[in-house]
Amino acid sequence: MPDPQPASVYDLDHKQEAETLATFAVLVDNEPGVLHRLVGLFAARGYNIESLTVAETDRNAHTSRVTIVTRGTPHVLGQIEAQLEKMVSTRHVQDVTRDPNGLERELALVKVKSTGADRVEALRVADIFRARVIDTTHESFVFEITGAPSKIDKFAELMRPLGLVELSRTGVLSITRGAEAF
Repeated sequence: MPDPQPASVYDLDHKQEAETLATFAVLVDNEPGVLHRLVGLFAARGYNIESLTVAETDRNAHTSRVTIVTRGTPHVLGQIEAQLEKMVSTRHVQDVTRDPNGLERELALVKVKSTGADRVEALRVADIFRARVIDTTHESFVFEITGAPSKIDKFAELMRPLGLVELSRTGVLSITRGAEAF
């Protein structure tokens, strides 16, 4: 009996290559259906989207910037980049992760319910991470934190034992250093 087809590209054996995260910035035409086709490209091939942000960048040029974080082997990530470039509505694709000038940031709102010593410790941790208090009650705080996704992960990890009850993240935004445009 033949081997069954893999359910996704992640089931294929690519010489046991290690998976890594990659951030792609994609400049696309700002028109109906583009995001649907982009997400469909990922779904049809079994690629997972770890983070997705989309916003109009130039009303006159009718363009939007899509930032996608995904995971895969170098082979899979190369396939993803090639497929993104083939989309009719795509104007430009950039792998920000491989660009030495690449910057990534994310914003998160973090709600922590705590009293007593835990409340004081939550404020101390927030100060260390340069998180701002944007709302407070006698029993809770809402912090705003901006930084690399790993910074937000660590902040959330430290807040969990102090009473983290809710976390809302924007998804990754990316840009490159320097004077050149995307």
